[in-house]
Amino acid sequence: MFQRLASFIAHPRFERVILVLILINAVTLGLETSPAAVAAVGPLLDAIDRVILAVFVIELIARMAVNGRHFIRDPWSVFDLIVVAIAIIPATGALSVLRALRVLRVLRLVTAIPSLRRVVAGLIHALPGMGSIALLLTLIFYVFAVIGTKLFGETNPELFGSIGASSFTLFQAMTFDDWAGGIVKPLTEKGHPYGFVFVITFMVVSAFMALNLFIGVVVTALDEETGDAQPKLTHPAGSDAAMAERIDGLMREVAALRADIAARQTR
Repeated sequence: MFQRLASFIAHPRFERVILVLILINAVTLGLETSPAAVAAVGPLLDAIDRVILAVFVIELIARMAVNGRHFIRDPWSVFDLIVVAIAIIPATGALSVLRALRVLRVLRLVTAIPSLRRVVAGLIHALPGMGSIALLLTLIFYVFAVIGTKLFGETNPELFGSIGASSFTLFQAMTFDDWAGGIVKPLTEKGHPYGFVFVITFMVVSAFMALNLFIGVVVTALDEETGDAQPKLTHPAGSDAAMAERIDGLMREVAALRADIAARQTR
């Protein structure tokens, strides 16, 4: 019986049905935010939501029965369990906020689609590296905030009057939010014609260098989560094997040329 249930759950058609139900549930949860839709088909939306939730509960019970202890050891299964459990808890009184969290069921797409699962796993594995880069970016912010406060604090207190104000101004510059008119122009008007050098230097160091390190760490982590036979972000699938084959071909040609030269010399 458990073997039949396991084969049924693992069948591609069953997985596609669950995927379709997740998408339908996402649509119904979105329609519930529209007063017009609720007034027109509110009871129908609620009925669909309850039916889909019941299917999700039955699916999880079946998976728990088939996998046993392995279900709890699988982080993706635990994630599904938490998401569905939030929807089951009565959303009344102090727990009324849980009603808004029902939309988390849409995140089950992550576990239903393998490619999304690899992306999330790659982001999780990239967190240690991203933490180091965040520390580096914090140091850059602090150094430039102190320099900006000492250089422009007296003449531009609203922008660089304190380390906190300087940090906010630098964050605005890093995000390119009106950095020319909102930062450089006031500095120039208050007697700092070369203030743009300070701002642009910070933008280059932070936005173009430090932030790109985040992208590099994430791309590397995603490549590590991708199988050898699948396309990589940093290099195409099978490129290493193709390069090795080319090198082997060149070595064979070189060996053939050596043999031909040696044969001619013996004549």
